[in-house]
Amino acid sequence: MAVCKTCSAPLEPNTNRCQYSGVRNDVDLDSKHEFSVESPYSDRICPHCNITLQTIDLKINGHLYIERCTECFGLFFDPGEIETLLDSAVSGVATVNFKHIQNINKDRYQSKKVKYIKCPVCQMMMNRVNFGHRSGVIIDQCHKHGIWLDNGEITHLMEWKKAGGQILHQQKAEQKKTQRQTAHLDLNRDFSQRHTYSHYKNDEEPDLLNTLSSVISKLFR
Repeated sequence: MAVCKTCSAPLEPNTNRCQYSGVRNDVDLDSKHEFSVESPYSDRICPHCNITLQTIDLKINGHLYIERCTECFGLFFDPGEIETLLDSAVSGVATVNFKHIQNINKDRYQSKKVKYIKCPVCQMMMNRVNFGHRSGVIIDQCHKHGIWLDNGEITHLMEWKKAGGQILHQQKAEQKKTQRQTAHLDLNRDFSQRHTYSHYKNDEEPDLLNTLSSVISKLFR
């Protein structure tokens, strides 16, 4: 359990403000991941605090640069960077612990007012998306520029992955892919059958007309 850096009081799950000292704490990175400040100012803006984000280096696979707010400690990841961090921090998971996933989400659940926020890069409203399958983390995503996570959510995702959440997500993705492929094959088969029937039907029509024409000609000779 994370503790307040000022008074050492335990922090409630998915919260970074101490209920005793009122101080905000970085529960995702401080004392958990090695990082250094690459630049105190970037050209990206915190969607909550409306201040310039700093650029930090997580030193993963050489260098992994992401943006961080010094006030709320939210994190902004370019596309693919969250996966890089999760793969580096959590490995060797081979099974899915459904009960553990359920307990993680229950312990970390917070009833928040739905709020749409702007992308730190383009300032367009981002989409709210459930990360993975049953992760319990609703991320804010700009399809072009990346993903915003509030402080505490990357820790939640790491616990979800340790419990086999990413394996479960991959299994569900494969099932959906198979279902789409099956539906596509069924659609093509149905189209082919309809086309064959239509072609057969059209081939019959000229013969029928010729027969009728012959009968009429004989009747009126």
